[in-house]
Amino acid sequence: QLDFMDRIVIYTDGGCRGNPGLGGWGVWLRYKGKEKKLKGAEQDTTNNKMELTAAIKALESLKSKDIAVDLYTDSKYVIQGINDWIGGWKLKGWKTANKKPVKNVELWQQLDELNQAFQVSWHWVKGHSDDPGNDMADLLANEAMDEAS
Repeated sequence: QLDFMDRIVIYTDGGCRGNPGLGGWGVWLRYKGKEKKLKGAEQDTTNNKMELTAAIKALESLKSKDIAVDLYTDSKYVIQGINDWIGGWKLKGWKTANKKPVKNVELWQQLDELNQAFQVSWHWVKGHSDDPGNDMADLLANEAMDEAS
């Protein structure tokens, strides 16, 4: 069991102006007193795609696999998908319970691979509730959209 100091804390957020529309994602990582901020934007995307992209970009940015990760997101879609739904989707060949293809399957497959490569604990945080980490990730996502528009 790694102690708390050997954990990286990540906050991710994604959003869209219009859904679909211009989207942005933001990531705030903190580890041993250091921080890193990541952000990006895409045209003609969705909220859910941006939430997934934020989590993917966060995990892709990590240098070492020997580190425990606490990842915080305000997306129930991401939390439920990674914690509850993904096992069933994989068993059914990436189909939902009602036999439809999983939406955003390429992103879910990337996230699944990264989730297995790292020791990730997934945490849901209420959006826009004065959580400093969530507020920073939201700010970065919005900056990315401002810069892209």
